[in-house]
Amino acid sequence: MQLKIMPKKKRLSAGRVPLILFLCQMISALDVPLDLVQPPTITQQSPKDYIVDPRENIVIQCEAQGKPPPSFSWTRNGTHFDIDKDPLVTMKAGSGTLIMNIMSEGKAETYEGVYQCTARNERGAAVSNNIVVRPSRSPLWTKEKLEPITLRSGQSLVLPCRPPIGLPPAIIFWMDNSFQRLPQSERVSQGLNGDLYFSNVLPEDSREDYICYARFNHTQTIQQKQPISVKVILAKSSRERPPTFLTPQGNASNKEELRGNVLSLECIAEGLPTPVIYWIKEDGTLPINRTFYRNFQKTLQITQVSEADSGKYQCIAKNALGVIHHTISVTVKAAPYWIMAPQNLVLSPGEDGALICRANGNPKPRISWLSNGVPIEIAPDDPSRKINGDTIIFSSVQERSSAVYQCNASNEYGYLLGNAFVNVLAEPPRILTSENTLYQVIANRPALLDCAFFGSPLPTIEWFKGTKGSALREDTYVLHENGTLEIPVAQKDSTGTYTCVARNKLGMAKNEVHLEIKDPTRIIKQPEYAVVQRGSTVSFECKVKHDHTLIPTVIWLKDNGELPSDGRFTVDKDQLVVADVSDNDGGTYTCLANTTLDNVSASAVLSVVDVPNPPFDLELTDQLDKSVQLSWTPGDDNNSPITKFIIEYEDAMHEAGLWHHQTEVPGTQTTAQLKLSPYVNYSFRVMAENSLGRSLPSEASEQYLTKAAEPDKNPVTVEGLGSEPDNLVITWQPLNGFESNGPGLQYKVSWRQKDGDDEWTSVVVANVSKYIVSGTPTFVPYLIKVQALNDVGFAPEPAVVMGHSGEDLPMVAPGNVHVTVVNSTLAEVHWDPVPLKSVRGHLQGYRIYYWTDQNSSKRNRRHIEKKILTFQGSKTHGMLPGLEPFSHYTLNVRVVNGKGEGPASPDRVFHTPEGVPSAPSSLKIVNPTLDSLTLEWDPPSHPNGILTEYTLKYQPINLTHELGPLVDLKIPANKTRWTLKNLNFSTRYKFYFYAQTSAGSGSQITEEAVTTVDEGKMAMASRQVDIATQGWFIGLMCAVALLILILLIVCFIRRNKGGKYPVKEKEDAHPDPEIQPMKEDDGTFGEYSDAEDHKPLKKGSRTPSDRTVKKEDSDDSLVDYGEGVNGQFNEDGSFIGQYSGKKEKEPAEGNESSEAPSPVNAMNSFV
Repeated sequence: MQLKIMPKKKRLSAGRVPLILFLCQMISALDVPLDLVQPPTITQQSPKDYIVDPRENIVIQCEAQGKPPPSFSWTRNGTHFDIDKDPLVTMKAGSGTLIMNIMSEGKAETYEGVYQCTARNERGAAVSNNIVVRPSRSPLWTKEKLEPITLRSGQSLVLPCRPPIGLPPAIIFWMDNSFQRLPQSERVSQGLNGDLYFSNVLPEDSREDYICYARFNHTQTIQQKQPISVKVILAKSSRERPPTFLTPQGNASNKEELRGNVLSLECIAEGLPTPVIYWIKEDGTLPINRTFYRNFQKTLQITQVSEADSGKYQCIAKNALGVIHHTISVTVKAAPYWIMAPQNLVLSPGEDGALICRANGNPKPRISWLSNGVPIEIAPDDPSRKINGDTIIFSSVQERSSAVYQCNASNEYGYLLGNAFVNVLAEPPRILTSENTLYQVIANRPALLDCAFFGSPLPTIEWFKGTKGSALREDTYVLHENGTLEIPVAQKDSTGTYTCVARNKLGMAKNEVHLEIKDPTRIIKQPEYAVVQRGSTVSFECKVKHDHTLIPTVIWLKDNGELPSDGRFTVDKDQLVVADVSDNDGGTYTCLANTTLDNVSASAVLSVVDVPNPPFDLELTDQLDKSVQLSWTPGDDNNSPITKFIIEYEDAMHEAGLWHHQTEVPGTQTTAQLKLSPYVNYSFRVMAENSLGRSLPSEASEQYLTKAAEPDKNPVTVEGLGSEPDNLVITWQPLNGFESNGPGLQYKVSWRQKDGDDEWTSVVVANVSKYIVSGTPTFVPYLIKVQALNDVGFAPEPAVVMGHSGEDLPMVAPGNVHVTVVNSTLAEVHWDPVPLKSVRGHLQGYRIYYWTDQNSSKRNRRHIEKKILTFQGSKTHGMLPGLEPFSHYTLNVRVVNGKGEGPASPDRVFHTPEGVPSAPSSLKIVNPTLDSLTLEWDPPSHPNGILTEYTLKYQPINLTHELGPLVDLKIPANKTRWTLKNLNFSTRYKFYFYAQTSAGSGSQITEEAVTTVDEGKMAMASRQVDIATQGWFIGLMCAVALLILILLIVCFIRRNKGGKYPVKEKEDAHPDPEIQPMKEDDGTFGEYSDAEDHKPLKKGSRTPSDRTVKKEDSDDSLVDYGEGVNGQFNEDGSFIGQYSGKKEKEPAEGNESSEAPSPVNAMNSFV
């Protein structure tokens, strides 16, 4: 079905007023276009109570609209005000606003009065409110002589203000001569009347400049009262008293307030101690959101007061001596206020309507009507209207029924005046909304399409969508009374063209509007909560997704305000970065994304944390001889809870500037009971600690000196040791100043022999740490004790410790020394212990001196290097490791005490057996020839015995670095040179060389060398260079190269498929018995490796591990090894030619070349 607004045209009688209310509201909702004839309407006017500044021109506003434009007139105090007769008064052109030019001449008081403006045209007259014009006043205080006030402390006092009556009333405050506000508190406060109340006075209230000031805001002036002098005399004893009210007086009072104002109730009481004020409502509860307490709870304020706030309110004043009550009965009156103000009516000829004027107040307001500014009782009669109390009913109106009606609702507290016109017009529909208006709406939100219209009679409104004119159904759409079409939830398919059609009996009008639906703006990456430490950097991310046709703007807010204008804040495309974060940066950061159609936001909280601020306000209480209570106020925890407080102390008497740890308490405590020591001048400081660290120390507390007492402890680490054979040195760790407990710290040192019957010998010494007893026997045990004392007394009895007098050198050498040789490098020594008495000190152990006699004939015996081994305690044997094999050694043994060594035992000689030799010192290969190599070497630097022979093992290395058969030779020990003959020419050999003694084989030395090349063969190859220029030879070589290339490609393909080298598999399955791992004891060889040259050559490897050939090893190539070698390839491409020392001749015909071509050489060009 179509959506329509249909006006009701049924004629109504006066008795059926309620039935036309809906119609009247619909009609009154229409605004008459200004190009149509209409009665005047007041659009702007001055306030009813208009207080003007007497120093400026007076402007009384009155603006109105109508068609034709209205004319204006004024009344003053109920009579016509002729502005033409007053040269100082002008009316603004095209307006009714009056201007009184009193700045040039004249006085504001001349124009004081009640003004009313009337705007009139041919359709009626509208009137303004009665505007009461009064100039503001700020009168001076009357001269008065104020006597000084003198009273005793504890008494109450009221300083009167009594400001002059101004217009508007003045704002009161108390200050001194320096224009500083006087401090106020629960004890001293200013009342609503401006007086200054003292519940009780104190000596510090004495002053000569209590001044009451009155500020008149309208004229921006301040007046002051004469200063009041108050002198408070300190009473010997102030007698406490229960509360008494200073204001209001008595037990009950009344208060009347108007609806909508602020209700202010006040109670101020005196008493000693100062009373506290409470408020209750006897017959109800105080409104939560509208109740406020001012002036230290002495004033109760309720905003937007209404009739429901009437009742009895009770204020209660209480101190330690009593409680008093005062009841205030509150009555809320009300000036008239609108329930339904009259609204303009637009009717067509013959239609019915009504004007309704409903108001309320306390007392109930009286309703009166005027027509065009004239009381309706004396206004021209209109047969189409009928008055029914607060309603005027119109029936079958005609054009002459057009007029402006005024409704006046008044009671003793004020009045309301409402203008409403009745305009009788016959107009076809017109649509006031612009044509082809484009509406853009976010998806899933309501869409409101406007169709502002006018017509008389009231038109009906219909909406259509699309060019085909499909009617809109009311179950999907909402049509409002003003013609607006609402789509409750707009979707993408809501996009399109909509047509609004307005019809009445005089015609029809239509208008098209367009609707586009946009995707909503979303924040797909929101900022997240962050906790950072002061001074660090934090970033918040905000990624926005939006409709592609809209351009968003992203702004960042802090606590709903702008970001600080600080270079530390950087806004990039998707994030906000805050550098060097400070405490003030903590708060809520909001990312706000705006488009022309919507906005979204996301917020995150930044908590700035840091170590706590230092505690402050340290205070010492409960001060006793050995304890005191320390209290403090915590500093700011900087958003990280304080976990503990650390208390430190300083002893200003003994260790000024040095702070010591006292104790720790949990972070919830702000006091600590501290244990103290006597005779210490304490200062304390406190540090707070949270999860981020420790605060700076607080300021130091006041100093507290504890009384002296006798020491409560004795020195520790008491020892008795002699420094000479005939003394006893008694040492101890002295007490520090903190531990002395009083002045005059000394020590009583006592001693006696442990095994004797002597009495204690004692001596009192000053504050030192050592005492020497002379003339003692050598190394005798003593009992020792050291006791602290000061000017107050002795410390407790000290503990007894044992010491010894001084040591002397031992007198006896160890006896029965004999040596057992374990092997060539290890020997075991045994000896008999010496008698303990002969040690003459603390036995520390036995010391063995030993040295070798080898080559001693070549050196001065006094410079023989001796080695020393010390065996702790009372051991009687020890091992000598690391001896040299096949050597002569001498040793002796001595006993050792704290003084030194005793005499040496007689020397004992022993011999170490032979051992295996070290490796030969060097190995060189010289004079290489075609089939021989000469080896030269130096004997081992450490033969460790008599050399019996040398062993030389060698083996060839083939082209693939595989090791050939191993040859083993024995060489006499007296040789240092050996020539190997019948070797293969141009072949690399690996040599292993070591010496032997009767104990076995020594370490080996290795070397490599290469025999020289056959020069005759090379010369013959050079004479065959002409063959290389023959075409058939070139073709043959190309074919061979192509064949090899094909074989290599096949090899690479099979290798990539995981193929293995058969040679490698064969070697793994049948290892060469000549090449086995060498055992340390039999000298056999394993896999070839040159550890000294760091050139590992694994058996079967194709190239060195570093893939390079060293320059000095350049002879080691396939060309060098390859002549006369049958090089073959396996079917998977691997080279399997075995190294051989034999030479096989190639056919001369057809194979001569300067490059000595061969399959091996050809292969070598590709590998």
